[in-house]
Amino acid sequence: MLTVFFSLHHDSVLVAAFVGTAIAFACFSGAAMLAKRREYLYLGGLLSSAVSMLLWLHLASSIFGGSAAFFMFEIYFGLLVFVGYMVVDTQDIIEKAHLGDLDYVKHALTLFTDFVAVFVRILIIMLKNSAEKSEKKKKRRD
Repeated sequence: MLTVFFSLHHDSVLVAAFVGTAIAFACFSGAAMLAKRREYLYLGGLLSSAVSMLLWLHLASSIFGGSAAFFMFEIYFGLLVFVGYMVVDTQDIIEKAHLGDLDYVKHALTLFTDFVAVFVRILIIMLKNSAEKSEKKKKRRD
C-alpha cells in the first residue's frame, strides 16, 4: 500500500514527515529533560497498556474486518502512544545515567526506535492526506 503512495507523491512528503518527527522528538525529549527527575516514568505503565490495546484492536480488526476510519484511529492513537514513549524513554535514560549506566549505544537505539515509530505514523498520515488532496484535484478537473 505504501509503495503505491510513494510512486504517486513527491519526496517533499518524506522530508516533511522527517522534519516533523525531528521537531516532535526535540520538543518532547526536551520537555522530559527539563522535568523533575522521574516525573514521567510512571506513564510507562499506562503506555504499555495502550500498546496492548493497540495490539488487540489490530488483531480484532484483522479478524472481523476493519474500516479505513478504524485504521486511521489506530495510526493516530499509536502516534500519541509513541510520542509518550519518547518522553518516558528519555527520562528513563537520564535516570539510568544518574545511576551509572552509561551504555550510550543502547540508549541511542532506544531513542532511534521511538523516532522510527513516530516517523512511520506521521508519514502514513501525511501520505493519506496528500492522496486525498490529489483525488480532490482530479475530481475538480473532471
